[in-house]
Formats: sequence, C-alpha cells, structure tokens
Amino acid sequence: MEIFKCLYLNLLTTFMLFIAVFAIDPYSEALLSLKAELVDYDHSLQDWVVASGRNFTKSRACSWTGIKCNKDSTIVTSIDLSMKNLGGVLSGKQFNIFTKLSDLNLSNNFISGKLPAALFNLTNLRSLDISRNNFSGHLPGEISSLKNLVVLDAFSNSFYGPLPVEISQLENLKVLNLAGSYFKGPIPSEYGSFTSLEFLHLAGNFLSGNIPQELGNLKTVTHMEIGYNSFQDTIPSQLGNMSTLVYLDIAGANLSGPIPPELSNLTSLQSLFLFTNQLTGPIPSEFSRIKPLRDLDLSDNLISGSIPESFSELKNLRLLSLMYNDLNGTVPEGIAKMPSLETLLIWNNHFSGILPQNLGWSSNLKWVDVSTNNLIGSIPPDICVRRKLFKLILFSNRFTGGLPTSLSNCSSLVRLRLEDNLLSGGISLKFSHLPDISYVDLSQNKFVGGIPSDISQAKNLEHFNVTGNLHLGGIIPAKIWSLPLLQNFSASFCGIFGYLPPFENCTSVSVIELDRNNLSGSVPDSVSNCHALEYINLSHNNLSGHIPNELASITDLSAVDLSKNSFNGSIPAKFGSSSSLQLLNVSFNHISGSIPRGKSFKLMDRSAFIGNSELCGTPLRPCLVSVGIFESKGPWKLVHVLLLSAGLLTLLAASVFGILHFKQGTKS
Repeated sequence: MEIFKCLYLNLLTTFMLFIAVFAIDPYSEALLSLKAELVDYDHSLQDWVVASGRNFTKSRACSWTGIKCNKDSTIVTSIDLSMKNLGGVLSGKQFNIFTKLSDLNLSNNFISGKLPAALFNLTNLRSLDISRNNFSGHLPGEISSLKNLVVLDAFSNSFYGPLPVEISQLENLKVLNLAGSYFKGPIPSEYGSFTSLEFLHLAGNFLSGNIPQELGNLKTVTHMEIGYNSFQDTIPSQLGNMSTLVYLDIAGANLSGPIPPELSNLTSLQSLFLFTNQLTGPIPSEFSRIKPLRDLDLSDNLISGSIPESFSELKNLRLLSLMYNDLNGTVPEGIAKMPSLETLLIWNNHFSGILPQNLGWSSNLKWVDVSTNNLIGSIPPDICVRRKLFKLILFSNRFTGGLPTSLSNCSSLVRLRLEDNLLSGGISLKFSHLPDISYVDLSQNKFVGGIPSDISQAKNLEHFNVTGNLHLGGIIPAKIWSLPLLQNFSASFCGIFGYLPPFENCTSVSVIELDRNNLSGSVPDSVSNCHALEYINLSHNNLSGHIPNELASITDLSAVDLSKNSFNGSIPAKFGSSSSLQLLNVSFNHISGSIPRGKSFKLMDRSAFIGNSELCGTPLRPCLVSVGIFESKGPWKLVHVLLLSAGLLTLLAASVFGILHFKQGTKS
C-alpha cells in the first residue's frame, strides 16, 4: 500500500511539473489573441510564439518584440507596436489583463475601426499613442477614466464628431494631439483649464466657431497648433497671456480682423505662424519686444501699412515672410542688419524705393524673394558675399544696373529669377563657378554681350531664359544642347546670329524657343537626338534648306513653328503619322509639294501653311493629279511619264483624224 502511495505522489508531481512547463501565462495568451486580430504584413511579430521549458512564474511574453515587463518579468508594463506595418481591427478583449500597463504605442500602422472601449480600463496608462492609423468613429468621453495619462497622441486618424470635453478632466496631461482627423464643432472652452499641458495640437480638422479666449489661461503650454480649421472672428487678445508659449501656429484658419498687439507679450515666443488668413490692419510694431523670435510668417493675408522700423531689434529672426499682402513703403534699412536673417519673402506687395544695399553683408542669406513690387535701384552688391544664397527671386520690379560681382561667383546659387526688370550690361555670371545652378531667367531686360560661352559647364542647369533682351546678340554656345539636365532653352527676340549648333547628346531638352533672331543655315539632322523634344520655335529667322526628316521622327513632338524663314522642299511625310503633333507652322517659306494627310493635319488652320505658293492639299487648295504623278519617284515616275505621253499622242492623232474627216465631209 505504501508503494502505491509513493507511486501516486510521483505521478502527481510529474503532472504538475508538466503543467508548469507547458502552460501559457495570461499575458502571453492575451498577446497571442491580439496577434490573431492583427494583419502582420511584414511578419514583425513572428517571435510571438510560446516556447517550452520556461518558468511559469515569469511571463513568456517578456522577451517578445515590443514588450517590456517589470524587473521580475512577471508583469507586462509596456506594449510598443509602432511602425510594424500592422493592420486589422481591435476588439479590445485582451486589454483587461494589462492592469499595470503604463505605455501603449500603436502608432504608424494601418489599424482601423473604432477605439475599443476596454482600452479605457487601462487606468495606469501614462502614454497612449495611436497616431498615424485609421481609427474612426467618435473619440469616447470615457477616455477621461485614464486619470494618469500624460501623453495622448491620436494624430492623423479618421475620428469625427465633437472634441470630447471630458479630456479636460485629465489633470496630468502634458501632450494632447488630436490633429489631422475630422473633428467638428468648436474647441471646448474647458480646454483652457489644463494645469499641466505643454503641447496642444488640434490643427487640420473641421473645427469652427470662435477660438475660446479661455485658451489664454494655459500658462504651461509651450507649443500650440490650432490652424487649418475654419474658425470665425478674430484672434483672441487673451492668447497674449500664454506666458510660456514658444511656438504658435494658427495658419489657414479663416481668421479676420487685426493682429492683436497683445501677442507681443509672448516674450518667450520663437515661432509665430499666422499665414493664409484674412487678417487686416498693420503689423504691430510691438512685435520687436519678442526678442527670441526666430520665425515670423504673416503671408497671404490682407495686412497693410509698412514693415515696422523696430524690426531691426529682432536679432534672432531667421525667417521673415510677409508675401501676398497689401504692404507698402520702403524696406527698412534695419532689415539688412539682422544678423540671423536667412529667408526674406516679401513678394507680391506694393513696396517701393531701393532694396537695402547692405543686404547680405551681415547675415547668411539663403532665400530672398522680393518679386512683384515697385522696387528700383541696383541689386545689393553683397547679396551673396557669404556664399550661402541659393534662391534669389527679384522679377517684376524696376531694378537697374548690372549683375553684382558677388552674384557672378555665388557658388551656392540654385535658382535665379531676374526677369521683367531694367537690368543692363553683360551677363557676367560665371557658370563654371555655379555648380548647382538649375534655373536662370533673365528675360525682359536690357542685357548685351551674348550668352556666356561657359554655360555648358553648368551641369545642373534645367531652365535658361533670356528672351526679350533685344540687343543681347552673340551666338548660341556650341555645346549648349549637351547639358545633361537642360529642359527649357528660351532666347527669343535677342538678336542672336550664326548657325544652330549640332544637337549632340541632346537627351533632356523639351522646349527650344529661338524665334525672332537672325539665325541662318539649316536645321542639323542631329536634331533627332533630342528624344524629349516637345516644342520648338525657330520662326522669324533666316534659316534655309529642307525640313529634316529627322525632326519628324521625334516621338513626343507636339508643336513646331518654322514660319517666316526660307525653308524649301516638301514637308516630311513622316509628320503625317505622328500621334503627338498638334501644330506644324511652315507659313511664309518656299515649301512645295503636298501637305501630309495625317489625322493631326486635319485640325490645323490654313494659316499654318499659307505663303508657300507651291504647297497644296488640305487645308489649302487641292493638289492636281499631275502633281501627284510628277512627284512619283524611281521607275514608277518613268512609267507614269510614258503612259501620259502615249495618251497625249493618241489624243493628238484622234484630233487630227477628226479634223480631216470633217473637212472631207464639208467638200462633199
């Protein structure tokens, strides 16, 4: 009997050990259930499996991807599944077991559906990040049960309905991000009662109503973005009470009225963005009190008046963007003395006078756009003295004089637009010193001296336009078509003479405009190398010779203007089979033969072909049959001639016979 009792105890012990080895702890079981609901596109959770041989007192899940536990590995404290390319819909039934969970991060995935109600039972949560998913439905007020929550980030989802008022009950909340969804209605005035909040982001929704003045009570908020909504009325002056605010963005929010001078009380502010509203009135001169200010963007409004002279006191200002307003007056000299200024955008206003001539001397200017104003005088000589400038946009003003030396050697320059001014002298740009230049527009000025011959060294040049410099003269640089990235070359109305250079390595050019010059010679057959060519205008020149068949072989060519030259011969028949051609203007040349019968030619106006006395076919006069015969080539031409001759002889003989027969009949 004692033997059986010992045997029974051994079997029981063995069984209990077996259970201990192979049992699944509650956390592992819950997580495996969660995994079953998720779509794991990248197999990011492939290590979420139960392995044997583990101690039952420790959770098997503590070593799994994204899972953190306490020191004893007995309690799961953090779940981080961010950026795992996960999809699916959550039921939430698994969350009840995670009573000690402090951090839950599901961000940057494709999880959809409503937020599970069981989520709000995780009362120890300090951080909940569900941003950049596709959660939808209302954000439940039950979220207020997460009393310990410090971070609530639901950015970029598909939530709709009103903003939950109950969120204001989260006394420990420091980060509230509900931007980028479809929330409607006003911002609850209760959102001004947070006592610990530091980051508030509600931008990019469908919020409306007035901005609550109670937000001015948020003494701890350092970062607030509430723009890209459809608010009514003005900016509350009470926002000037947010004493710790460093970043304020209310752009694109349909706001009107003046900018409150009280915002100058935000003496810790570094960035202020109020662009794309309907703000009126002047720029408060009191803004000069915000000494830390680095970025000020008031563009795309209805702001009037001038730039306050006191702005010269903003020694930390990097960005000053006032474009697209109704500002006038002169640009203060103090702007040129701002030591930190990098970006100056004041285009499309009514500024007049001279641009400060010291601009660029005191700061590392990177981007200057003062286009579409009434500025006069010369370009500041030191505009690129520090070799940091990469965009200079001055078009549609009345600048005079030549190009400054600092600009000619501005190695950092990428984009240069000086069109529609009164600039003169030679184009002194040294393209060999401009390795990154991609866009140059000097059109509608008074430049002379031709296009610089070293332009072929600007390997990144994509767009070049000197059209409308009537006395520019010179020739087309020999290797211009070899620039590897060149897409647009425009030099119309420039008095350019000489020949068209060979189109060698012409791989990227899509637009060539050389009309109304003094070019002579023929179009090189190498034009067929321009595989990307879509538009070419060589009209009003002295070009001659045949229209190259190679031109007709370019696949994407849609418009060709060769009018008012001295081209001769026929129109290449291959144009008739082009599926992209929309216009071929050969008017006022010496073209002969018939117009091709292609589909595109049926839609062209006769004005594209007039002025060629020997040209026929639709839409001009019909071609005679004889024309078609004598245009035949090879042995068929001889056959046609012989047949025609034989026919004429037969007709002549029949006529003589008839006349003689008629005379004999008369005598009898």
